[in-house]
Amino acid sequence: MSHEHSYTIEEVAQLLKVSKLTIYDLVKKGDLPIFRVGRQMRVDRTDLQLYIQKSKTGVTPASSTAMTTPSTKTKKVIISGQDLALDLLGKYIEKKQSNKVLRSHEGSFNGVMALYNGECDIASLHLYDGDTGDYNTPYLKKIFVSHSYILLNLVSRRAGFYVQKGNPLQIQSMEDFKTKSLKLMNREKGSGARTFLDEQLRMHHISPSSIEGYNEEEMSHIDVASAVANGHADIGIGIEKISKLIEVDFIPLIKERYDIVLLKTPENHLLIESVKEILNSPEFQSEIDALGDYDVTKMGQVIYETL
Repeated sequence: MSHEHSYTIEEVAQLLKVSKLTIYDLVKKGDLPIFRVGRQMRVDRTDLQLYIQKSKTGVTPASSTAMTTPSTKTKKVIISGQDLALDLLGKYIEKKQSNKVLRSHEGSFNGVMALYNGECDIASLHLYDGDTGDYNTPYLKKIFVSHSYILLNLVSRRAGFYVQKGNPLQIQSMEDFKTKSLKLMNREKGSGARTFLDEQLRMHHISPSSIEGYNEEEMSHIDVASAVANGHADIGIGIEKISKLIEVDFIPLIKERYDIVLLKTPENHLLIESVKEILNSPEFQSEIDALGDYDVTKMGQVIYETL
C-alpha cells in the first residue's frame, strides 16, 4: 500500500474484490468516508474497518463517529467520463447545489452501464452508430428499454486519427488501412473512440485482424496520442483537443456529438434542472468555448427524452 494508514479507491476495490464503481457508490451514499490528498481520494484504514464491521453485524460500533458526521450526509454526485468539460460541469454543480461531485473516468459504454446499475448519476457518451450515422440515441434506446431518461448535448468536437508529426506515412483516411502497413494503438472496448473505429472498419469492409496492433489498448486519448508521438504506433484514434497537448498531428474524420445522460427519477429532478440551467448559461458556455476545440452551439439541447 502506498500509505500505511489509508488506501486509494483502487486499493479498497482490490481489498474488497469489487469494482471501483462500487466503491464510488459507497462513497456517494455516505457509507464510506473519504478524505483528499491533492486530487486523490483516500479512505482511512479505520473507516474501512468500521465499514466492514458494520456490514458483518449491521451495527456501527459505538466508538465510530465518522459514519455520522454531517460531511458524510452531503449528497454526492458521480460523473462518468474523461473529457475536461465534465470537470468544469462538476465544479458548477458543486457551486449550484452544494453537492460533492466525484469523477469516474470510465469510457462511454461502461459509464452508461454504471448509470444503468445505479453506480453513477451522470454518464457521458459519444457512441457512433454506423447504420444511422447518429450518435448515442440508438444505443440508449436499446439499453434503457425500461428506464426513463434524458439525453442532453454537452459539446461537439472533432474525432480522427493521431499520426506522427509531419505525417510521414501520408495517412488521410480509413482506406489507408487497406493500402498501407500501419501499426495501430487502439482504445479499450466500450470507449467511444473504439466504437467509432470499429463501426468505420465494418463500413469500409476492413477486417480488424488485418491491422497490426488492433488488440493493443490504451485507456485514454492522451495515452493513445503519446504512443503515436513516441513511435510505438503509426496511428491512433482520438479527439482533436489532445493533439494540441501531445506532439502529434491530427487527421479529422468526423464531428462527433458528446452528450450526457441522466435517469429521470424523483430523486434526480433537481439535479436535472440544475444541469439544464448550467448548460444553457452563457457563463458556462463561455468557459467551455475558451478551452478551445469545442463547439457549444448545441450545448444544453435535449437530444432525446422519454416521457
